[in-house]
Amino acid sequence: MDAIVGQQGPFDRGRVQMKVLAGLDVTAKSVERTAEAIGADIAAREQHEIHKAVQLDLPIVAGEPIPILYVQMDGTGIPVVKKETVGRKGKMEDQPSHTREVKLGCVFTQTGSDEEGYAIRDPDSTTYTGAIEAAEEFGKRIYLEAWRRGWSRAEKKVVMGDGAEWIWNLAEPYFPGAVQIVDLYHARQHLWELARKLYPNDEVNQKAWIKLHQRRLLDKGKIQKLVVSLRSIRSANPELIEKIRTEADYFERNAERMRYPKFRQQHLFVGSGVIEAGCKTVIGSRLKQSGMFWTVRGANAIIALRCCHLNGRFEDYWEARRAA
Repeated sequence: MDAIVGQQGPFDRGRVQMKVLAGLDVTAKSVERTAEAIGADIAAREQHEIHKAVQLDLPIVAGEPIPILYVQMDGTGIPVVKKETVGRKGKMEDQPSHTREVKLGCVFTQTGSDEEGYAIRDPDSTTYTGAIEAAEEFGKRIYLEAWRRGWSRAEKKVVMGDGAEWIWNLAEPYFPGAVQIVDLYHARQHLWELARKLYPNDEVNQKAWIKLHQRRLLDKGKIQKLVVSLRSIRSANPELIEKIRTEADYFERNAERMRYPKFRQQHLFVGSGVIEAGCKTVIGSRLKQSGMFWTVRGANAIIALRCCHLNGRFEDYWEARRAA
């Protein structure tokens, strides 16, 4: 019970829930220690499974073929105690960091689309995995989750994310042959940011520029033409020129991941809303509340516990503990 209430909300709220629901007098510190201890044990068992995955010692997961299986990845910062940010640069120049990035991944399936051809996610098919860790370690983690969910049985495999380089550095070695898609709405944000730089405080020209570059080029998958158009922009402002170059490089680098009409013809998702929602509900709602500051160890324990519970594997964990 300590673990359940501890993964759900602040530890002191868990103390109150234990009193109201079970008539048990426990301290907030007790809830914290127990939840983190169980979460750490879950995380340790995951690491054992990850090690087996690296050694290619994973059992084949039997079952029916899966029409379409998705892997989505993203990152979100959480507030941490000062010792966890020593030597790390903040978002603002000459400012220390106050957060650490949680890398979160989700896996879900799709078996159909609606009358208009838009993809429909299978109900209750989403599972999560995440931690504060290096990208290479996270690659092993998300690969294990995809394997558990039947990656080897998927007829079509899709990896989705925003433009973060670490995501695509993981896609090829861990998910070779998968369709790679950059979130359309994230790509649109890049164009809107550039439009605001080109026409500050000029909403009319911003919208006119977006109409050409987003609706006629990006949304239609004409990325080469979009890159040519961006590189043709001239300015005497060095900062603006650098911004234009950066955005042109971004679209050029991800061109094959932005063939949105082609993806829609296959009735695939083109937005990574599932993982973005996961960052808010799985991580944000628990670890980013006012006044919270985490150690990496404590945060990872709660993340492991929370993912285990949300994935419907909490009872399996206790069965495994009893069997051991």
